[in-house]
Amino acid sequence: MVDEKPGLLLIGDATERMRARFSSEFTVHDSAASSVDQILASHADRIIAVATNGHDGIKPQIMAALPNLKIISCYGVGYDAIDANTAAKRGIIVTHTPNVLNDEVANTAILLLLGVARDFVANDAYVRAGRWSTDGNAPLSRSIHGMTVGILGLGRIGETIAEKLKAFGCKVVYHSRNRKPVDLTYYSDLKEMAQASDALICITPGGAATRHLVNEEILDALGPTGILVNVARGSVVDEAALVEALNSGRIGGAGLDVFEAEPVV
Repeated sequence: MVDEKPGLLLIGDATERMRARFSSEFTVHDSAASSVDQILASHADRIIAVATNGHDGIKPQIMAALPNLKIISCYGVGYDAIDANTAAKRGIIVTHTPNVLNDEVANTAILLLLGVARDFVANDAYVRAGRWSTDGNAPLSRSIHGMTVGILGLGRIGETIAEKLKAFGCKVVYHSRNRKPVDLTYYSDLKEMAQASDALICITPGGAATRHLVNEEILDALGPTGILVNVARGSVVDEAALVEALNSGRIGGAGLDVFEAEPVV
């Protein structure tokens, strides 16, 4: 018997709870279980929905191969991996989940800032390697209290990061395309903000407009004691320039939640 439920193409991971909900309304075609080409060859006409995450999105050729696609549901904040303009022209709805992750992405940004400033990862390795007893105490680390922290991209999550940083005694400044109605110092020039900051947190959208926005010039402006934190997209930072700056000591450290060629790091 042919399943009469419409088809849903699942791209990326999903929880069991999500899968159960999907299966109650759709015949789910999981790209992790079968190749997308095989799914399209057998089921393209029946698929009306795509569920994906902010990182995987949907490739243009897959969207083009689904003639009856009605909705692309992105269970993530960013949807730069989805060609929303083409979807709009075809009358395909694109949804995402703003606000859901504001607190946890902000917490991750602060965790990374603290982790780099206080050398948590290096000190953990120091203790596990038995060096405490042979080499003595690990070098002193830094406090983030009193740091000037520049936020690149003051959207919903950026504002949440700013609020949380105040509790740590940080001075928060920001750079974005437009000045926001907030009680924070605004820099229209990213390089000037980097020069004035002890740490730079990236939380700007991805895509062509922000690709390598943080480049060699910005890293040099941040300086040899500066800390870079990226919880935006890997494409926002010129990763090769960052590695070179770290190796040469032209930047103090980096806490990265995202990378240019995920999952290759």
